[in-house]
Amino acid sequence: MVAVHSSALDGVAANPALPTPLLVRLIASDGGGHGPPFQALHRPGLPEQAVAAVLTHPVPGTRVHFAMSGQADAEQRARLADDPSPRVRAAVADGPEWTHDPRAKVDPLPDAVCRRLLEDPDPSVRSALLHSRHLAPSFLASLLRHADPAARRAALRVWDELTPHARTTLLDDPDPELRRSAALRACPRDARLTAALLDDPAALPEVLRRGLLGRADAERFLAEGTHLVELAGNPSLPADLVDRLAVHPDDGVRLAVSLRPELTEAQRAAIDFTVAPHARGEVDWVAAGIADQDVLRRAATSAHSLLRRAAARSPHLSPDLLRLLSEDTDALVHNHLAVHHPDTPEEVLMSVYARLGGTFSAWMATGHPRFPREGLAPASRTIRTGSTDN
Repeated sequence: MVAVHSSALDGVAANPALPTPLLVRLIASDGGGHGPPFQALHRPGLPEQAVAAVLTHPVPGTRVHFAMSGQADAEQRARLADDPSPRVRAAVADGPEWTHDPRAKVDPLPDAVCRRLLEDPDPSVRSALLHSRHLAPSFLASLLRHADPAARRAALRVWDELTPHARTTLLDDPDPELRRSAALRACPRDARLTAALLDDPAALPEVLRRGLLGRADAERFLAEGTHLVELAGNPSLPADLVDRLAVHPDDGVRLAVSLRPELTEAQRAAIDFTVAPHARGEVDWVAAGIADQDVLRRAATSAHSLLRRAAARSPHLSPDLLRLLSEDTDALVHNHLAVHHPDTPEEVLMSVYARLGGTFSAWMATGHPRFPREGLAPASRTIRTGSTDN
């Protein structure tokens, strides 16, 4: 009964025509100790009366939900920065977990509010802030000289926007782990730093994957046969060494070569590799071009299933690429579309819903803007029957 009651109230709360007085009453309810309906707290454009009811709600979880709502603007969320509950303040610091449209940009909290949260007496609040995905570049850059190494490390996230002097400051930081992290940021364009990092066992796998390698070092590691998967993906690896790794006896090495961005489709097809059924498609150059239509087109139209899976993780696919991947026979391509793209066709969403079940499908049914909610039960039974028959 509780589930049905909650579901019904969520439906009422999601109705865009709901009068403000009724919305405020829904928000003010305690839901039997569980707080108001989820949809009431995640409506876009909540009126001031509703926001005020959230800010003073006696159930901390209600304030947590609002602090993490992708529909609330930064100024509204910032009003909870001094909440008496550290759970709520940590939620404000962390920011929204998801939005109905992943292409939508979440406005960051004002820098002054972030500075206040960074000095919060509760360590969970400070940690949540430094790990938030929604911090303004100006605030991150301002952490360069903070007393806490964890805060200075956060400045590395805007490395490309930092001045040369700021980068040098981080490369010379007194904290050894931070210096290593800064050097790893710089090494793709710095052969000297790359050579120095090769002597650091903790940095070795990443520097072999990303660093600007000299030929002698590349040949040495190839001869030693260590970390060859990382070496095979290094953008600076000479072409003749790439060719040697393309026929290496280790399947993982050949797979890494097959994902290199400069290869043509014919060159990829000439490599003997195997893609694991549940490999997610984490490909650096596709992830770096997550909104670049040329990159997405190359990946989405590839015969390589990992590249198509990588492309399917982008919410920025053009309509024609979305249609193409919606017709893909690879199940993980459909899974990624269901999670990441707000315009994924209903038939793809329903097939994923029927196949996966459980928590994931429950999230998709309530959270995906295109999920068909009318007639769900009979449609789901039909798909499940078809899946069983097949």
